[in-house]
Amino acid sequence: MRNQQRWVYHRGEGPRTFGVEEELLLVDPETGHPQPLAGTVTEIAAWHAGAGPRTEGPEPAKPELYAEQLEIGTAPCTTTPQLADQLRRARLAASAAAAEAGVAVAALATAPVDFGPPLLTPDDRYRRIQDRYAHLVDEEFACACHVHVHLTSPEEGVGVLDRIRPWLAPLLALSANSPYFQGVDTGYASWRHQLWQRWPMSGPSELYGDVAAYERTTSEMLASEVPLDGHMVYFDARLSPSYPTVEIRVGDVCLDVEDTVLLAVLSRALVETAAREWRRGGLPDPVSTVVLRLAAWRASRYGLGGELLDPRSWRPAPAGEVLFALLGHVRPALEDAGDRERAEAGVERLLARGTGADLQRAAHAGDPSLASVIVEAVRRTTPA
Repeated sequence: MRNQQRWVYHRGEGPRTFGVEEELLLVDPETGHPQPLAGTVTEIAAWHAGAGPRTEGPEPAKPELYAEQLEIGTAPCTTTPQLADQLRRARLAASAAAAEAGVAVAALATAPVDFGPPLLTPDDRYRRIQDRYAHLVDEEFACACHVHVHLTSPEEGVGVLDRIRPWLAPLLALSANSPYFQGVDTGYASWRHQLWQRWPMSGPSELYGDVAAYERTTSEMLASEVPLDGHMVYFDARLSPSYPTVEIRVGDVCLDVEDTVLLAVLSRALVETAAREWRRGGLPDPVSTVVLRLAAWRASRYGLGGELLDPRSWRPAPAGEVLFALLGHVRPALEDAGDRERAEAGVERLLARGTGADLQRAAHAGDPSLASVIVEAVRRTTPA
């Protein structure tokens, strides 16, 4: 996702191109303690990838805000099998580089074990972030998954943002993968979401109506001098400041690659469905950001193990019922992209097996430490 030359506006022919960015933890594979070796691991990854321009395949791992994290990403992909293959290759490459540095990668959205404040990656922008946000930066150690979906124009992008708002909380619920934080079971399926909400420029956004309103909102945010720049407009979904895409940012990093693929597939279908509604002149749901925050809280608290707010009524309903409603909402877009069977099977798998949060709790059962959670996470992160 970091090579801008590989992204141009979608021409409206065939399925939209999409891509994924994942943040991973670097951990001691036995103790689970995060290890500040991103600089070493990314140097190894870059050496393995070789020099020169890359024209296909995933990007090499790069550092993130904290030295205990990596970011991996795909190139723009047209088909879901292509995206799945690139995600697997990106995770395998990161895992191999980490192993050479004596650590492991774990797709955990928060660090399960207790440890001190994370180490900031040496970078001027990151230092300015720490200076501005102080202790918030010390505690907001979490890993997300961002999905980019191609747009035909900024006008379409704003139309999409206005129309996907109701369905972002179910995406959070199915990606939930952070029940433990610093040695404690938080009681939440996604504690990362609770940490993330402390950033003053995060969360759901208001209805915009047009590009001018979107630009006015972001300009007012920047004029406040709370965010450092446009990259810190941390809404659950936004127009990417770097690419001609809608960037859906609400999800935890998923433990299982197939769950990431499902998140991406549903995100692309949501964008396509919203774009079609916008072109037809269909009006967006006027639901308030207050209700959207309540919907996200339920998704964060329960994942798929309780009730979510159903966007058709804004009343609590079983999580499975809401996910099947989401599938119904985007079914034509899934069918046109050839993704319907994969999406339906993915939802059925999650409802039967549970989310990453459920898998973590199952791994912890009967073990007084959290070591088994780490071992299982490392195993599941890297596909066989």
